[in-house]
Amino acid sequence: MSLLWTSRDMVAAMGGRPLGDMPEGVGGIAIDSRSVVKGDAFFAIKGDQFDGHDFAGAAMANGAALIVVSESKLPAMGRLTVPMIVVPDVLKGLEQLGIASRARSQAQIIAVTGSAGKTSTKEALRHVLSAVGKVHASAASFNNHWGVPLTLARMPLDTEFGVFEIGMNHPDEIRPLVKMVRPHIAIITIIAAAHLGFFKNLDEIAKAKAEIFEGIVEDGYAILNRDDQRYRKLEQMATDVGVKNIYGFGENQRSKFKLMKYKPMADCSCITARIDGVDVAVKIGAPGRHIVQNALAVLGAAWLAGADRAKVALAFSTLEAEKGRGRQHKLKVKGGSFTLIDESYNANPASMAAALSLAGSFPVEGQGRRIAVLGDMLELGKYSKKLHEELATPIADAKINSLFLGGTEMLALRDALPVELNAQYRQSVEELKALVAGAVRAGDVVVIKSSNGIGFSKLVDHLIKQFPPVIVAQEPA
Repeated sequence: MSLLWTSRDMVAAMGGRPLGDMPEGVGGIAIDSRSVVKGDAFFAIKGDQFDGHDFAGAAMANGAALIVVSESKLPAMGRLTVPMIVVPDVLKGLEQLGIASRARSQAQIIAVTGSAGKTSTKEALRHVLSAVGKVHASAASFNNHWGVPLTLARMPLDTEFGVFEIGMNHPDEIRPLVKMVRPHIAIITIIAAAHLGFFKNLDEIAKAKAEIFEGIVEDGYAILNRDDQRYRKLEQMATDVGVKNIYGFGENQRSKFKLMKYKPMADCSCITARIDGVDVAVKIGAPGRHIVQNALAVLGAAWLAGADRAKVALAFSTLEAEKGRGRQHKLKVKGGSFTLIDESYNANPASMAAALSLAGSFPVEGQGRRIAVLGDMLELGKYSKKLHEELATPIADAKINSLFLGGTEMLALRDALPVELNAQYRQSVEELKALVAGAVRAGDVVVIKSSNGIGFSKLVDHLIKQFPPVIVAQEPA
């Protein structure tokens, strides 16, 4: 087993107190006892719903080499025979280990935030940078007060590129996280009405996202969406905290990372991007104009991080959409097949418009239709009714032929739609399952999009279970 941390370095980083016969070190770090593998350190974090100390025995049974516990919980750990590091607060100990990991690392560190596209951009960076070096990146959407320090603490010493997603839904959440990460390069994808229920307006969201600038290392870089209405505000906020190198991406003429040509296709996009004056032809394996926009930021960040431009561009051809974030399924139905676009992971007005645009760009076959199955966009507060009503415009622009709606907030959209669209509404996912499954036919393009809390991923799973996949024949080697 290769060691991620020696026990000695862990104790020193956290200022902890070792108990028992300490191992030489650990091969990994876990905060969920179910994910512990032999040789891991288990951090018994107390969360909102569960206390990790209650699962210390399960972690030991799964092979934990040592357990990090709180001093106040130590009396309850008496029967465990596994070595321990005792700290005043386990989450704080994880943060200190994350800070130590960043301090010892020689990697180029990239941080990503924004109202939409954070995870897709982070995954694109992971994918293309893997073509040129050893990459460490956040798992899933580990972008909060425990996910960021956990990702830092898990970063191997020989990492060449570290990629971190940083999220927020309130002010002052990004600031402490980015000061742990200390990126060389920080990307803001877009400012949009995500979590608007916790803010007065989009300017306040921009201000909260701009906290990422405070952690950028000296002579580091900020990469901003030059096509975003709030580019100037973000640029000024970056300048105000001392960021000297500010680059824009997009179609704007003054973009440092500029889209020159764009050819959309059903399963990919072909673009020409000008990266610091050099034109690069790129085939992006995941389709969608929003993917193209963030690919410009990825290309720019990779170039600033010293990655080979040609290798990065070539790596984009094998990029695939993530589950719940645009992944496509070709499914068999009587008389042929239909295309399912899974956008069920999350939704806000910007990402909803992007998903509808993607569906609108898809060619339908024969008598096929463009079908949208839309669920509530959450955390929009007093703006919710208006923002749901405004989805009528991207629905019309995408030439959606058939519409299914679910969730209480979507009532506002239903009432705002023209009668001829004949939108069908059901309150729950369960009611929609049979309705949508009974409606699809050969040639259709179906996009499913909602906030994660609405549970539309169950609807995706239902369709995949009901209709077998089309098996694409492989060319002989």
